Amino acid sequence: MLVLLPPSEGKTPGADGALPVELSSLSSPELSEPRELVLTGLRAASARSDALEVLGVSAGLATEVARNVRLDTEPTAPAREVYSGVLYAAAGLAELEGAALARAQEHVRTVSALWGLVAPLDRIPAYRLAMGTALPGLGQLAGVWRAPLAEVLNPIAAERLVVDCRSAAYQAAWRPGPTAHAWVGVRVVRDGKVVSHHAKHTRGVLTRHLLTRDAAVPRTSAELLDAARELPAVGPSGPGGWRVLDAALLDGPGHQQTLEIAVG
Repeated sequence: MLVLLPPSEGKTPGADGALPVELSSLSSPELSEPRELVLTGLRAASARSDALEVLGVSAGLATEVARNVRLDTEPTAPAREVYSGVLYAAAGLAELEGAALARAQEHVRTVSALWGLVAPLDRIPAYRLAMGTALPGLGQLAGVWRAPLAEVLNPIAAERLVVDCRSAAYQAAWRPGPTAHAWVGVRVVRDGKVVSHHAKHTRGVLTRHLLTRDAAVPRTSAELLDAARELPAVGPSGPGGWRVLDAALLDGPGHQQTLEIAVG
């Protein structure tokens, strides 16, 4: 199994005094060259007078953009602590220990506009960069990452079930080819309509369940469906809360399948 997550927009900086990032220490060392290329491009873009416009962010994020200029000296923390949005809070990666943490380190990767791929224990600084960005001199980042990610992920996808929790912008950087073992996107619906906030939370709950359940990780889409049907309530109880009502496996375009989780 390979669970692919999107990065969260919200990121928690490392503690003061923590060591800066070392590209050579990150997982998937084959990506060191494009990582250096994008990091250099991001630092240069973030130092421009029109940095907010280039990066497509509001003035309220100026402090985070200014941090980008110092990414080679900013303190780091494990990626499972840096990414802190809705999906990651529900997945609880930062709290995993023992066998569950080892399982996460082996089976979970975040697809990042800056780092390409990030394992939960990779130490990275907080940064501001989205996959839909076009950096001056580099162009659209999905295009920058497409070939390097294919080199790393295609051999893995040929042997493992890919559980894809990414948004479309991050799927644009890599999609499994026809030789993939099994590729399942995760979609969450409520009252028959695709939802966004509930989707992030539910994908996080599914990720945590796959890492902590008392069973082997799924190897096929059918086994993934069985695991999804074990899910407990995924939202707050009481008015406005939601829970899993059903899960189904749907055929998608090409060789992709969709795990549709209905909540209500």
